[in-house]
Amino acid sequence: MVGLIVQVVDPDGAEERASQAEQDRVDQQEQEAEEEAEAEHQAEEEAEAERLAEEEAEREAEEERQAEEEAEAERLAEEEAEREAEEERQAEEEAEAEEQPEPDETSGQRNARQSAESYLNYTAFSREGLIGQLEFEGFSREDAEYAADTVEVDWYEQAVLSAESYLDYSSFSLQGLIDQLVFEGFTPEQAQHGANEAY
Repeated sequence: MVGLIVQVVDPDGAEERASQAEQDRVDQQEQEAEEEAEAEHQAEEEAEAERLAEEEAEREAEEERQAEEEAEAERLAEEEAEREAEEERQAEEEAEAEEQPEPDETSGQRNARQSAESYLNYTAFSREGLIGQLEFEGFSREDAEYAADTVEVDWYEQAVLSAESYLDYSSFSLQGLIDQLVFEGFTPEQAQHGANEAY
């Protein structure tokens, strides 16, 4: 008996096409996986860049805040130094005045000085405010100025007392209080000191 060997021929190449299709599917899956991995990597890089940007923004904000605090501290230190220099100057002038013999007062000067002392005993005045009050009472400008310059008074302390008096019966912003004190005749330095101490 003769055995027959039958060879199946694929005339249409179906098997080869199927193999190629499978290879194409595998290649597509690999490409999609690579693209997904690349997208994930980019997302991680963007998230890291965003985190670094936020940290940089926070650092810059902190540096700006520190710079503002240092500038404010420097400004306050300068104001304090100016106030101390002014007080030292006044102390020197007072010391010089004590060393010099007091000139004889006229009756007008004496009365103006006594009135000035009386006013200062019950309320606060700036130098200009006190002079204006004495003039209102009928004293000459010269006698009023003499009285304001002769009485023992710390105008910076008067600014503090005046600021406290304003705050007792009305509300002011810090700048508004400074402006009110300047309006009352205090110097800008005295007004700044008075408002800062009372506010």
